[in-house]
Amino acid sequence: MSEPRRALTRADIMDMADYAKVRKERRAAITTLKRDRRLAVGPFATFHFECFETMWMQVHEMLHIEQGGEEQIAGELEAYNPLIPQGDALIATLMLEIDDPARRERELYRLAGIEDTVRLEVGGAAVAARPIEDEVARTSEDGKTSSIHFLRFPFQAAEAAAFCTPGARVLLGVEHPAYGHLAVMPEETRAALAEDLDGGSS
Repeated sequence: MSEPRRALTRADIMDMADYAKVRKERRAAITTLKRDRRLAVGPFATFHFECFETMWMQVHEMLHIEQGGEEQIAGELEAYNPLIPQGDALIATLMLEIDDPARRERELYRLAGIEDTVRLEVGGAAVAARPIEDEVARTSEDGKTSSIHFLRFPFQAAEAAAFCTPGARVLLGVEHPAYGHLAVMPEETRAALAEDLDGGSS
């Protein structure tokens, strides 16, 4: 298997007319890829672990929908390249998915600071998530958190080696006072995410 790509460049961006022709096929392929990169923790927190392919798709979808042309491309690359793993960390989008608007409003106020309470456990070590800084305040001054958070899980070498060991038991947890939940990561997901870490590609 080839080494994973670490950055999107202008050369990776298709002409939008050409993209429209393959969009259905590409969306189906990315849906399949995402299946093993998604993990639910508790009733409404879902982690979507990102990679070059998911960000390639995200950028193309933004360009396809917004039709900003060449002027839009640089901004999209700047926005989404930080969500591509660089070999020393996993990167996830945490989505708090609550369909009922009234309940969602209540829960987002209860879950202020949830982005600081997430961790992976592997090989007896805890890998704490760190929020990825962007221009959006993920928890507002009045104490309401966002329904979307971008998180980075930085690994030490020993932690990465443990994670990349086939069959390793990995736990993903949230330790917020209003949302304490833990999930065991399926082997299919662990194996897919191991490819994001240096030494994890086979």
